[in-house]
Amino acid sequence: MKTILSGIQSSGQLTLGNYLGALKNWVDLQANKDYKNIFFIADLHSITVRQDPQTFRQRRMEILKIFIAAGLAGGNNLVFFQSDVPQHAQLGWILDCYCNLGELSRMTQFKDKTAKQDNAGVNAGLFTYPVLMAADILLYQADLVPVGADQKQHLELCRNIANRFNGIYGDVFTMPDGYIPKVGARIMSLQSPENKMSKSDPNTNGYVAILDEPDVIVKKVKRAITDSLNEVKFDDNNPEKAAINNLITMYATINNISTSDVENEFDGKGYGAFKSALAEAIVEELRPLQQRYKELDSNPDYVQKVYTESSIKAQVLAQKTLDKVYEVIGF
Repeated sequence: MKTILSGIQSSGQLTLGNYLGALKNWVDLQANKDYKNIFFIADLHSITVRQDPQTFRQRRMEILKIFIAAGLAGGNNLVFFQSDVPQHAQLGWILDCYCNLGELSRMTQFKDKTAKQDNAGVNAGLFTYPVLMAADILLYQADLVPVGADQKQHLELCRNIANRFNGIYGDVFTMPDGYIPKVGARIMSLQSPENKMSKSDPNTNGYVAILDEPDVIVKKVKRAITDSLNEVKFDDNNPEKAAINNLITMYATINNISTSDVENEFDGKGYGAFKSALAEAIVEELRPLQQRYKELDSNPDYVQKVYTESSIKAQVLAQKTLDKVYEVIGF
C-alpha cells in the first residue's frame, strides 16, 4: 500500500482556495483504496510567524474539525497535529545538515516573504521551513504529495535532499512524487487576482472562508472584481481576464466541468447572472461540510479521539523511519 501525505498550516481561516485546491482533491484521492492517507495540521510551520497562544489553539482545533468534516477521518486515514509527533522536528534537524545553504537561498517563497520585511525581523525558521517540509514527507515514506503550484519548488528540494541522503547511505527514503490537479490547483484572490487566495489576506473581501455564512459568501462573490467586457470567457493568455478566469475556474472545479462548459452555460448572460450562480454553487458545496462542522462542535470527545489515535499511529510510522536514519548515520 502506498502513502499519500499533505498538510495545511494552522494560521488564519481556511478558505475556498484551501478547499478547492487541497481538501476537495484529498477527498477524491482517498477513494483509491490502494493508498494510505496521512493529513496533518502543520502547526510547527505556523510559528515562523508569532502567534497569540489562545487564538492559535482555537485555530488549530478549527482546522482539525474542518478536516474531519470534509471527510478525511476514518478508514486508512490519519488526521493529526504535526506537533504531536516529535519525530517531525527530530528528522528536520538531521535533514538541515544535508541541505545546502545555496539551495535554501534560492527558494522563491523565502525571497518573496523577506522582500516584504526588514532582514532583522526574519527568523531562521522561515529560512529552513522547506527542510522541515521535507522531513514531513520523508518521515512517512510518502509516495504521493498533493501540493499547490507554489509548493512545487519545495517538493523538488525534498527530492534533492532524499537523493543526497540515499546516495550516501543507501535506500533510506522513498522518492516522493507531486500531485498538482489540472483544475483548481491555484485559486486566486477575489479582489487581487494576481495573488493567491490567502487566509492571511487583510482584505476579508479577497477570500471566502470555508466557515463563512451563506449571506457573507454571496456578498463577497458579488463584490469580486471582473473586467468591463461582461463576457464569461476564459482566456489564460490575457492578463486582463485574470479575474474572470479565476471565477470560472472556481465554478468549473465545484461542478467538475471544463471551462468551456462554463462558457457555454453562461453564453450571453453576463457577469451578474454568472456571479449569482457561482455564489449559489459555493454555498451549496460548503453546506454539508459546515453542517458536519457544527455537529463536531457538540462532540469534542470524538474529535479528540480522532487526532489522539491518529497521532499514536503516526508516531509508530515515523519512528520506523527515524530509527533507520539514526542507524545509518551512526547514532
